[in-house]
Amino acid sequence: MNEILKYFPKLNQKQISQLSQLGDLYEFWNAQINVVSRKDMENIYNHHVLHSLAIAKIISFAADTKILDVGTGGGFPGIPLAIMFPDAQFTLVDSINKKIKVVNAIVESLDLKNVCTMRVRAEELKQKFDFVASRAVTDLPTFVSWVWNRIIPNGNNALPNGIIYLKGGDLHSELKATKISKRQISVYEIKDFFEDEFFETKQIIHIQR
Repeated sequence: MNEILKYFPKLNQKQISQLSQLGDLYEFWNAQINVVSRKDMENIYNHHVLHSLAIAKIISFAADTKILDVGTGGGFPGIPLAIMFPDAQFTLVDSINKKIKVVNAIVESLDLKNVCTMRVRAEELKQKFDFVASRAVTDLPTFVSWVWNRIIPNGNNALPNGIIYLKGGDLHSELKATKISKRQISVYEIKDFFEDEFFETKQIIHIQR
């Protein structure tokens, strides 16, 4: 939690309280339903919460912005972002029922009014959103094919509406395979925001719709 405060010193008391509860909540639920690698639980704040909040270093979601978190798993990046941006609206989806059960329990415990959840595959969704966020659920060309038509063009945020994808490694071939113009793609190195070695090869990809 100290790392969160280090990089986000302007959090209010409610946000600090909610973020502080995440460690115990995930420890409790993960013992029952494995949504985070058990060997990684000691790194829940750095590897999961802070990683999710890297998105907050490239955009501050305006009020009423609609964000879809695809393949949310245990609620990342959606839950930390919902805490950070209480006036934005988050929809967290996963195809696995037990994962949505954990997410629902944590959302309820934190009294997050700006989150709804669905057990559904991304390609089955009918609603449209300003942004689609995710953490490396599949290769980028596949992900784009799932969600591209679920994104409302343009928008009223500092970044144009589109995909915000957290992934690591060399993404050159994947980005090329999306067949999307380079002008629509921005890549941010998370190591420019956070000092931890874990983020050395981690990136945020923004693809403008």
